[in-house]
Amino acid sequence: MAAQTPARRNRYVDFLRAASICFVVTGHWLALAVYVDESQITVITEALASIPWAHWLTWLFQVMPIFFLVGGYVNGLGWQSARGRGEGYGLWLAGRLRRLVVPVLPVLAVWTLIGLGLTGNIGFGSLRFGYEGAGLQMASQFALLPAWFLVVYIVVVLFVPLTYGVWRRYGMASFWALAAAAALVDVLALGAGWGLLGWLNYLFVWLAVHQLGYAWQAGGFASSRRCLLWAAGGIAALAALVYFGPYPISMVSVQGEGISNSLPPRLTLLALGVFQSGLLLAVERPARRLLARGFVWTATVLINGLIMTIFLWHVTALLIVTALAMITGVGISFVPGTVAWWLARPLWLGATAIVLAPFVALFTRFERIGMARRGAAPPAWQLLLGCAPVCFGLATLTLRGIPSESWPGINLLALGLPFVGAALVWFNPFERASEDSSAGRLD
Repeated sequence: MAAQTPARRNRYVDFLRAASICFVVTGHWLALAVYVDESQITVITEALASIPWAHWLTWLFQVMPIFFLVGGYVNGLGWQSARGRGEGYGLWLAGRLRRLVVPVLPVLAVWTLIGLGLTGNIGFGSLRFGYEGAGLQMASQFALLPAWFLVVYIVVVLFVPLTYGVWRRYGMASFWALAAAAALVDVLALGAGWGLLGWLNYLFVWLAVHQLGYAWQAGGFASSRRCLLWAAGGIAALAALVYFGPYPISMVSVQGEGISNSLPPRLTLLALGVFQSGLLLAVERPARRLLARGFVWTATVLINGLIMTIFLWHVTALLIVTALAMITGVGISFVPGTVAWWLARPLWLGATAIVLAPFVALFTRFERIGMARRGAAPPAWQLLLGCAPVCFGLATLTLRGIPSESWPGINLLALGLPFVGAALVWFNPFERASEDSSAGRLD
């Protein structure tokens, strides 16, 4: 696949996506700290809560802006190409949604079984498993954490024809308008106390970064000097917001902090996105020369072929390693932040990668199924209707986990809704009738 890549493809787009997923996985695998304290009690905590200086590292490991930057580039190019081929919104959207929705279904199925087992509602003979609801809630919330990205990204994809049209007409003014809206939302949410209004920045912040992807695809960041100016402006704005404003240093949520930069997204994440985008696009030319051949491009192709599976399963693998460490007592004698703890992290990361490997081998096929689906797309209204249960179910699970106070102890409604949405996205009720009609004409 690497050798067959056409020369016209911008390989740096694929490289940024692959590199970003590596940073996400590494960051999450380092985020959970398990150790035995002075009272010989096993403690599960966030590493950032125990290592304050590491909050600065989140300026490097919080790479969600890069995903939306790359998404803007790819979606802009894809929508432009679809229009050139005469394809409508429905056919283009169906291809995007199937790639996003299908791979998450096995995760939900496995966690349904885990939830039923841990709440004692399934077992083998007299064997039953009991588990406290609070523990299952935290574990399932963490395991399904990647789903929040899918929810937001699906919404952003739905708006592509509109946002791309606005970009074509107004250019960078569309970015600045969204940035101003994000700033206004933060002022009202944090300054005026309208906290619920802050959730609008899931749209304004990420749509603004997505617009930068359109600008990149259109050649707006071809000058390295301009890119560095954007990077300087972004880092200056981020530093000012943290130093003079109410925002914390960490670009991810930390337990005990009154304000989160990521839940919901704040203006700080937009400034971080501007900084990261400018810095990474400033080195695009030498990076593309490096990717023109050799091992780096082959590794990039490999990772991109598994990217959704890695993303969706890497936290589940981490939880399994954590459970094994607690059961065996191996690897939990180091206090987070100590030299011994840091020296043990490569082994921790290696063990988690080993546990992740079988999940990737087993479930990558669902990623390929979503990419390989062909045929007539469902009508656009059906696709939009299918997005509603997918997004609502995943958002509920991300915020509340899978436990439920009613029988059978887990939220089967929220777990089942994405399957309903996936069916609406996947199946076209008019496809068979269309095929039969075509066959009749040929006869």
